[in-house]
Amino acid sequence: MAPFVPEPHLLGKLRWVLGGAVGMQLVDWGDLLMHGAPWLGLIGFSIWYRFGKK
Repeated sequence: MAPFVPEPHLLGKLRWVLGGAVGMQLVDWGDLLMHGAPWLGLIGFSIWYRFGKK
């Protein structure tokens, strides 16, 4: 999920994708996946924990 300084790495990658992903290579997509996976897991688990438990 890091680095956070000067801006979060994931945020920079998301801005790059939203800007058209011009010049992104396969390693950049993998980097986005690796930095984004913990956040997706946290969000998914939180939703499951809140609504999936019975």
